[in-house]
Amino acid sequence: MKTFYVYILASKTGTLYTGVTSRLRARTYEHKTKQHPGFTAEYHVDRLLYVELFNTAMDAIRREKQIKGYRREKKIALIDAKNPHWDDLAADWFADLK
Repeated sequence: MKTFYVYILASKTGTLYTGVTSRLRARTYEHKTKQHPGFTAEYHVDRLLYVELFNTAMDAIRREKQIKGYRREKKIALIDAKNPHWDDLAADWFADLK
């Protein structure tokens, strides 16, 4: 069974990004290495702060859209509830980036 992830990334200055993927590790690496031009690369949004798991793509996409519709304060509350120190959950995933 495939797992789908809804995740929130942040920059060091607090810019937030919400995404969905079935390849969390690979997608996080892409963000950290700025492999795709766009919002996250431009604003250096590469710290993985929040993750939810889903069994179906539809459930994950539905949740991603819900979170994207939240005000910033509600997104911050989600992060704070699971990761109060805003630690990068992927900090130790990629030795080659150190």
